[in-house]
Amino acid sequence: MLDLSSKYEILSFSIGDTKAGTKMGKMQIKNLDDSSTLNCVLWEETLNRINGVSTRVGNIIRIITASFNEKYNNCLLNNFEVLSQASLGLEEEKREYYYSKIIEEVENFKDEKLKNFVLDILSKNKEKFLITPAAKQMHHNYIGGLVIHTYEVVEFAKVILPKVKKYLNKDEVIAASILHDIGKIFEYEIDVESGLIEYNEQFRKDWITHSQYGYTICMSNGFLNVAKMIASHHGRSDWGAMIDLGEKDLEPFYYIIHHVDDLSAKFGATTVNELNSIKIEDK
Repeated sequence: MLDLSSKYEILSFSIGDTKAGTKMGKMQIKNLDDSSTLNCVLWEETLNRINGVSTRVGNIIRIITASFNEKYNNCLLNNFEVLSQASLGLEEEKREYYYSKIIEEVENFKDEKLKNFVLDILSKNKEKFLITPAAKQMHHNYIGGLVIHTYEVVEFAKVILPKVKKYLNKDEVIAASILHDIGKIFEYEIDVESGLIEYNEQFRKDWITHSQYGYTICMSNGFLNVAKMIASHHGRSDWGAMIDLGEKDLEPFYYIIHHVDDLSAKFGATTVNELNSIKIEDK
């Protein structure tokens, strides 16, 4: 039997259409007592009774009425109470700070052509880069999620690079760390009032995925190794990788972005409620 006094953290929320043409919400929540997760469905009638702020990722809620399956890991959620409201994401000051740290890394490139290429992309898209989430559900799914995720990937890469420098070009690895998810600034749309994240369907029709976008812009500008690292950063083709790391005889540079990206996704400031623990480092 489920204890309805339990507190839950909203991990993800999205709205889609049913076959009947009505709206349906999908929410995943985590029990703060035992860290178990619960997948919830909210029918249109329920959605009409709540506002977008109530379903913000990171909110702490208590279930009031719901119907559960036998294992109590899925439910039809009818009503809930918001106990505490989460932040929408990273504060503007912190977003600007981590953006500046990324720019510092690019300014240190020895390859002037690559430096100018990366700086141009970041400067032209700064406004979107600073608010875009790094994912819709899995990690860093809040305002500023992409900038902190990108910063973390760069930092993980910098730790590993001294150990493998004879196999890798530092400028190319840092460039790939920065640009591996750059297509997400067009792939995702975030409501800055509610924090709700949706896909830009036109982008997905034109580009398929953010990896396709990053790969294409790097390849078309002559940065082949950077493009290939981006193409393989999802690791496996069934995870969305254009180059599957299970293939034989791949050169060493193919692997690094996948691993540092995965480290950030699993161990970085992945949820909005972890943002309170982030402190701007002393310069």
